[in-house]
Amino acid sequence: MSGEPSAPDARVSAVAVAVAPAVTLLIADDDPVTRSGLRVLLAAQPGITVVGEAVDGLEAVEQARLLRPDVVLMDVRMPRCDGIAATRRILAEVPEPPRVMVITTFENDGHVTAALGAGASGFVLKRLPVDRIARAVRTVAAGEEILFPADLRRMVTARPLDSGRALPDAGLTPREEAVLRLMATGRSNPDIAHALTVSTETVKTHVGNVLTKLGAQNRTHAVVLAYESGLVVPGLPG
Repeated sequence: MSGEPSAPDARVSAVAVAVAPAVTLLIADDDPVTRSGLRVLLAAQPGITVVGEAVDGLEAVEQARLLRPDVVLMDVRMPRCDGIAATRRILAEVPEPPRVMVITTFENDGHVTAALGAGASGFVLKRLPVDRIARAVRTVAAGEEILFPADLRRMVTARPLDSGRALPDAGLTPREEAVLRLMATGRSNPDIAHALTVSTETVKTHVGNVLTKLGAQNRTHAVVLAYESGLVVPGLPG
């Protein structure tokens, strides 16, 4: 009896969910079945409101400008204008642009890296359970990048790595490399700070230096570059 959650706690939790503003979402995918399925499934998730759909990159840019969603769930392989170019245009042309999250079928899709380089905040695989995709949407809307290390490892394992390109031109310091390796395991700044016995502010400085030196748009992009360069080996601990 004592191990059960109290009724007041449950009510407080329910109220907190109810008053939280819903994340508005635009879905861009050229496949009508996939697009419709994502809309129905994600609209049923708590805290998410699907405000529109786009059949290609050009329409995604137009709808993002018109509807001003919090997040655009962006397929990368679309006609007329692919998700990479659309991401770049949305972030450059839309006032107070939404966050963009790539959704892809292929774990070894090189377009994902290009989309991250264009400014996407992360990626998810279409085969993931809908609750996991919804969680990723909420995380991105909150201003964080999506980093699922297992998915990243699977993605780059299926692609040839150039181990000779261990970021030789980036000029990372040993401490910055250590931070990047820990980023590749999905650890947060406080977790990295604890592992390295430094302050969170110091970690933030190192992360900023890593992104600048790699020319990475965000943490996820930096980690993909680390995997693809051979600095972090897929399948092994970071």
